[in-house]
Amino acid sequence: MQYTYLGRSGLKVSKLCLGTMNFGAETDEKEAFRIMDAALDSGINFFDTANGYGGAGHQGRTEEIIGRWFAQGGGRREKVVLATKFYGIMGDENDGPNDERGLSAYKLRRHLEGSLRRLRTDHVELYQMHHVDRNVSWDEIWEAYDVALYQGKIGYAGSSNFAGRDLVKAQYEAAKRNKLGLVSEQHKYSLLCRLPELEVLPAAEELGIGVIAWSPLDGGLLGGNALRPLPGSNRSGNPDRVAKHRPQLEAFEKLAREFGESEANIALAWTLLHPAMTAPIIGPRTQEQLESALKVVDIELDAPTLERLDEIFPGPGGEAPQAYAW
Repeated sequence: MQYTYLGRSGLKVSKLCLGTMNFGAETDEKEAFRIMDAALDSGINFFDTANGYGGAGHQGRTEEIIGRWFAQGGGRREKVVLATKFYGIMGDENDGPNDERGLSAYKLRRHLEGSLRRLRTDHVELYQMHHVDRNVSWDEIWEAYDVALYQGKIGYAGSSNFAGRDLVKAQYEAAKRNKLGLVSEQHKYSLLCRLPELEVLPAAEELGIGVIAWSPLDGGLLGGNALRPLPGSNRSGNPDRVAKHRPQLEAFEKLAREFGESEANIALAWTLLHPAMTAPIIGPRTQEQLESALKVVDIELDAPTLERLDEIFPGPGGEAPQAYAW
């Protein structure tokens, strides 16, 4: 495994991040334990979750599974750089009129306590805002984060689904308080979703914010089974999306066959090439899928291959404003 710093922090994380969204929803607890053990054994130390994961009507179940895995001991908790998120509705928090999406100080405190309880730990290394909330001031947000930092309940602040302007605003307000601010931004980025190249990725790179790519296989479309889905599988998205992208997926399949690697691993390796990228999130449903993804950090995509990928999956044309203005 290879490691890098998380943004401009001094925290080192693996260049693959284990995503746990399937745990409790599509992956049972026994298999989830196997996957997490195998991830640690392979050198993956970066685990990502969220308080809302677990399946419809079962928010928090994924964190509970991770907590029970930690409770087995054996240094599991000590070896993991743990990231979770808050923003959405958590029915068991009994928030009354405040039981809505958002980033209020009230919500941060209550939902952090809930996550720590479910995860069976006294802190998380990275506490992420799952979405932007422009109804809450940065004075309120950063003050709430300061309290949690001083209490030792979190190590660093991160964001997810922020626009470039939100990253800039967050860091500007943090600098006014002489604080580090965000160390990471979790953002959708894949060969089929290259819009972040316009604003978000350049902003993150300039601000020293490490990007964590979610859905780097675009909901399974780039995973290799979209054109010939496995029986009972729904991981390749809806048929309309497959039909829309069929020519691209067929060309991608041909490229992968000639390159001698799976479509999924090429797509993951491609995300790692951007200088702002810390790690793509891999979300294996089985231990076998995890083991297949481990070679990604060692795949080298040569110039001709990258040119063909650009032809198959055109980007926005570069960074803004050069991509659309002189």
